Amino acid sequence: MDIGRRDALKGLHFGSAALVSSMVARRDASADVVPTESESGIAVRTAVQGVCAWPNCQILPDGSILALIFNQPCHGLWEGDLDCWASEDGGSTWRFRGRAAQHEKGTNRMNCATGIAADGNVVVLCSGWADRRARGKPVAAHRQPLRAWVCRSDDSGRTWTVGDAFPAPPQSGIGIANELIPFGNIRAAEDGSLRVAAYLRREASRHCYMLQSHDDGRTWTDPVTLHSGGNETDILHLGGGRWLAVCREFQEGRDVHLELFGSSDDGKTWTRRMPLTLPRQVTGHLTRLADGRILLSHGNRCWNNFGVDVRISEDEGVTWSPPVRIADCPRPDCGYPSSVQRSDGIAVTAYYTQVSEDFHYEMRTATWNPSSFSAAGTPRG
Repeated sequence: MDIGRRDALKGLHFGSAALVSSMVARRDASADVVPTESESGIAVRTAVQGVCAWPNCQILPDGSILALIFNQPCHGLWEGDLDCWASEDGGSTWRFRGRAAQHEKGTNRMNCATGIAADGNVVVLCSGWADRRARGKPVAAHRQPLRAWVCRSDDSGRTWTVGDAFPAPPQSGIGIANELIPFGNIRAAEDGSLRVAAYLRREASRHCYMLQSHDDGRTWTDPVTLHSGGNETDILHLGGGRWLAVCREFQEGRDVHLELFGSSDDGKTWTRRMPLTLPRQVTGHLTRLADGRILLSHGNRCWNNFGVDVRISEDEGVTWSPPVRIADCPRPDCGYPSSVQRSDGIAVTAYYTQVSEDFHYEMRTATWNPSSFSAAGTPRG
């Protein structure tokens, strides 16, 4: 490991512990979660019970927040669907709004990327897994991913049309599975095209691509390698031809950490920038805040420190604040945060957590104020 990467990881280690202990009121992880608020203004709520979720959130022009979630209380083991839930009160309460992708028998639909098209439609790219069984039945680990569906809603998530227009992977017949799995946010480029990240599973590795759509999300093409060791990846357009990507690094059959990548030629080529987290702190989400700063939300599965952390960059990803804890989780099966910012500046971060071993999963939200934190991760005076 080079000196710069070593020092970056050292900063993560020493910065995180102090900030977590000083800025977040610890909660009893075994207790029911009710709207509670820490001394730094972080309110945590249970949003939807009985779902493993892996939420992907989008905010609509009317202020409604959508969350696309897997609707079963297990880690993808059973048949299940991708549902759309909505909050019309800034993330305080949530109601089922529509079913974006209904599974076929013996399968589930759970892996997704989501965004808003130029015409205002909600676009969802939804993959899933074959060889699934009915709820409660034992099943083997994931083997064969399904070709992603292109799902579209013109009424804010209430009804959906489903097409089969996601491409085959550029290298077929490799490894145990050979379908592209979309993840993260669908983003608009400077030329109006839409972009998304998707990864390909191999025996002990992953391969991440960026794809684009020139017809407002209806068809997808032109896969370009983003990272040859990347798993689930979220992308963010900085303007012009500049992009950032936060990749779940995957090497020799195991997770490593989150790694930041950048492109200055509109996604044609990508360069490794820096590690963003320690091991077992994985699956990140990028958001441009209203004040121009960039927010990274990510899960933390380090032993006895389970939860959701955030970091902020004031220079478009060149440097980052130390991690700040915004939510604790009772068990290591947790994370996959997705953050949006309301018009009043408050951030709503949705995530999932396992509560107990008896298939008790739920989606929770943390509501907090990014303006309260400086680039050093400390409260602003």
